[in-house]
Amino acid sequence: MSESVVKQRTIGKEISLTGVGLHTGKEVTLTFKPAPENHGYKFVRIDLEGQPVIEADANFVVNTQRGTNLEKNGVKVQTSEHVLAALVGLEVDNCIIEINASEPPIMDGSSKFFVEAIEKAGVVEQDAPREEYVVKEVISFLDEETGSEIIVMPADQYQVTTMVDFGTKVLGTQNASLNNISEFKNEIANARTFSFLHEIEMLLEHGLIKGGDLNNAIVYVDKPLSPSTMDKLRTAFGKDNISVKPNGILDNLTLHYPNEAARHKLLDVIGDLALVGTRIRGKVIANKPGHYVNTQFAKKLAKIIKLEARNTVPKFDINQPPVKDVNEIMAMLPHRPPFLLVDKIMEMTETSVVGLKNVTMNEPFFVGHFPGAPVMPGVLIVEAMAQTGGILALSTVPDPENYLTFFMKINNVKFKQQVNPGDTLIFVLELISPIRRGIVHMQGNAYANGKLVTEAELMAQMVKTKNL
Repeated sequence: MSESVVKQRTIGKEISLTGVGLHTGKEVTLTFKPAPENHGYKFVRIDLEGQPVIEADANFVVNTQRGTNLEKNGVKVQTSEHVLAALVGLEVDNCIIEINASEPPIMDGSSKFFVEAIEKAGVVEQDAPREEYVVKEVISFLDEETGSEIIVMPADQYQVTTMVDFGTKVLGTQNASLNNISEFKNEIANARTFSFLHEIEMLLEHGLIKGGDLNNAIVYVDKPLSPSTMDKLRTAFGKDNISVKPNGILDNLTLHYPNEAARHKLLDVIGDLALVGTRIRGKVIANKPGHYVNTQFAKKLAKIIKLEARNTVPKFDINQPPVKDVNEIMAMLPHRPPFLLVDKIMEMTETSVVGLKNVTMNEPFFVGHFPGAPVMPGVLIVEAMAQTGGILALSTVPDPENYLTFFMKINNVKFKQQVNPGDTLIFVLELISPIRRGIVHMQGNAYANGKLVTEAELMAQMVKTKNL
């Protein structure tokens, strides 16, 4: 039985919440807005000229001190993880996140308020299917300096387990698990961030956590409280009295769970792995996780996913009639044998096209191109991709027979495998940008024998023949 197709989701309407930034102490408003299909998560700095956009992408991580901080073209978004965890936890695939400062509001140090806002906005299904990376083998990343390690292994659904050990009496070894993403709201979302007293002192000395108070971070007291330290904390948090509870927590907070620290680390893992950009079907096990190891693992996983996608040959039923046979292709393209290099068009949408060529020993170029070891010339593979893309381009005009398509530019060409007689070439062309004024900009990939053989970025212009 085939699996049902899971559709992408966004939010039903825009919704805002206001709070203070943890490190700046300044009031900030964050607004979630609906986004189109295949948009993903994108932050928009509406306080800056041009409202620059920063995609939630692991490649934009520049710093992991006290949070996962993104930067693109000099524009920053700090502590992104709690917001992203809420979106993943409620299975929202596409969302615009507008903020009028460099960091989202800290709220209570968890994802709870972001989850509540998203639920209030509502989650709606879209038409496009959700992309999901199915883990087929164990993938791991180890930080040898700290011993922190993350692995992901095959599983039927997205699961996360975190194991933390801080080597202190006040906060020893803890574990937390999420067996189904549907558990996030009730089991993980309200787990608050935490810190140790010695870290709080250091941050205060450096003028950080200006937005911190005893309601948005659990403070574990891992050292004796001196009178001078007590005075600093009273001043910093604006309280008349500071005390330590019997469980070693500073002042008036009550833990939601005995293992709240491990649950918050799990929340961070979910938020940081959102930067992979694709849903994951697999079990993540994180030993002593932190933002650095989380985001390094996200970068590694994203790279693996990208490489696998490039090498994935599109599947289609060869017994089904093609979208266009060779006669229909010749009715659109001006090329004729032996220079017609596409036999069939198997699939075509508004933005992509899949073509096929059976490479035989009868090809005239094999006579003179390495006669003793016939190899299809790379330039002809690129030409065949261009002809396939030309079908898509010319399908946008009512009289394709009256147009010619000329190359303007070819970039990033890579030849990865030889193409020999007997191979079947599959060409996949996708628009990089919409066709405007006859300019066609496409990414082309050619596959044979289950492997990517050639890739190139192609740009061409359609010109009406009467203008020649």
